Amino acid sequence: MRPQQRIYRTAITDGTRWAAYNHRAGDIFISTPPKCGTTWMQTIVASLLWPDGNFPGVVMETGPWFDGLIYDLDELSTRLEAQTHRRYIKTHTPADGIPIFDTASYVVVARDGRDAFISWVNHMAHMRTDLLGRLNAEAMAQGIDPVMEFRGDIHEFFDGWISDAPPMRHIAAWWDLRGEPNVLFAHYNDLKADLDGEMRRVAAFLNIDIPAESWPAVVDRCTFDRMRADADKVGNFDRAFEGGAKSFLFKGINGRWREVLTEGELRRYRHRVRELLAPEAAFWLEHGSLSPC
Repeated sequence: MRPQQRIYRTAITDGTRWAAYNHRAGDIFISTPPKCGTTWMQTIVASLLWPDGNFPGVVMETGPWFDGLIYDLDELSTRLEAQTHRRYIKTHTPADGIPIFDTASYVVVARDGRDAFISWVNHMAHMRTDLLGRLNAEAMAQGIDPVMEFRGDIHEFFDGWISDAPPMRHIAAWWDLRGEPNVLFAHYNDLKADLDGEMRRVAAFLNIDIPAESWPAVVDRCTFDRMRADADKVGNFDRAFEGGAKSFLFKGINGRWREVLTEGELRRYRHRVRELLAPEAAFWLEHGSLSPC
């Protein structure tokens, strides 16, 4: 076991919660920066674990966000402890902020940071103001900076986001672990380019055998259109977002940043990438593994 090396605390997450986590061999961690395919990978893992589609509950709650402050920790821990099936757990925390167990599997998902930023704008524009207000009030009472709200100015919002640079920091922490046998890197671009092939790669990594006759339905449940159509099986989106699933599962497309970010902002982005990532990691974050570039 590699113990937790750093405590990450924000208005939305609390790394001290990992002290309450009771490890179980076979647990699956889905570790991603925000807006990089987290819910998508949760749905993929659930579809692989229950190939008949008979999930034991809502995808996002069956595989809870353990260090996220949206859920009460006692309720979340009790729910997780009661599960008798193979468990999967969501986190947005980099590798140095979570415990690494030899008997757990870690699926790390990433996306071009510029695409993640545009999706984060939509995310924060639709987050319920009462929830955001509560989280920020609780954070400030503890001396933690509030999460930056989106007030309609995307360029002002970019200024705050690029300072933290979540996708780059996340991959920087995981990059040296990418060759470990219990760590799998997946990329949003690759999932879009070859969902069937990437799901087969995830299934092999997790040692899950799917009957050939079940495979088309297993993959179909994980397409963007199907996830939106069956949103009630994926998450209780109304709890946190104005507009529910239509806001959260918004477009799922890449490249919208080209119409939004200025050349100066793109230079700042490239500078942050160079600061935080080795060239090989930077290339992968932008392109994934299936890109012909």
